[in-house]
Amino acid sequence: MVDHLANTEINSQRIAAVENCFGASGQPLAVPGRVLLGEGILTKECRKKPKPRIFFLFNDILVYGSIVINKRKYNSQHIIPLEDVTLEVLPDSLQMKNRWMIKTSKKSFVVSAASLTERKEWISHLEECIRHLLMKTGRQPSTEHAAPWIPDKATDICMRCTQTKFSTLTRRHHCRKCGFVVCADCSRQRFLMPRLSPKPLRVCNLCYRQLLAEKKKEAEADHRQPEPTHSAIPGYEPSSGDDSDKSDDDKADQWPADTEFYTSEVSWSSFHS
Repeated sequence: MVDHLANTEINSQRIAAVENCFGASGQPLAVPGRVLLGEGILTKECRKKPKPRIFFLFNDILVYGSIVINKRKYNSQHIIPLEDVTLEVLPDSLQMKNRWMIKTSKKSFVVSAASLTERKEWISHLEECIRHLLMKTGRQPSTEHAAPWIPDKATDICMRCTQTKFSTLTRRHHCRKCGFVVCADCSRQRFLMPRLSPKPLRVCNLCYRQLLAEKKKEAEADHRQPEPTHSAIPGYEPSSGDDSDKSDDDKADQWPADTEFYTSEVSWSSFHS
């Protein structure tokens, strides 16, 4: 299907339509050999509460964003290279059914589909794209994954000290290493984790001690392991758990009233054939 759609006019129209819907805030998506395979709305488990997000599956990247006007306007665009993706099927929770986790070295998060069939279809297409990419590049599947952030409502007390109770005045924080919900006293430290960010990130006290111990062990060994696998992945701006704190109206661009979308009369479906 990828070979059939590559370099066709209908594929170019579909990609241009997605670019238009993200507007000036989105990154260009049209590159030689890239094919848009499908799109759909999934529920993303965010920090505050689960929220609907639009997802677009290409043969080499997964793009998602917040919905401002369905089929018309999206913002908060995030791009994930599929070479860095690992999938994990999860059991149903009270809030979400048909769940699975999208794990990458920079961010991991949970999504759910409207039905079991839809989940199977998404996972099947994702795994097929990932398999083809890894075969093409000769890379091994990614083994390092960022910890998913535990939702705020999952706990009323700090998950480290188990003493501090959260309230309007006592804020929740997230450790960037383990994803736990922690209080300020249990997460005063910062640690540089280049895989996640060029700046030192908030970590809980336990993870800080573990990271220091690992750094000391590396120094004693007097050698550093290079990361050739990550250098091959395009340097898209990574998304972070913080995006879920913003309302769907944040960063909304000013769009001309006479702007038209999807005027090419290209038919859309969950997955294009």
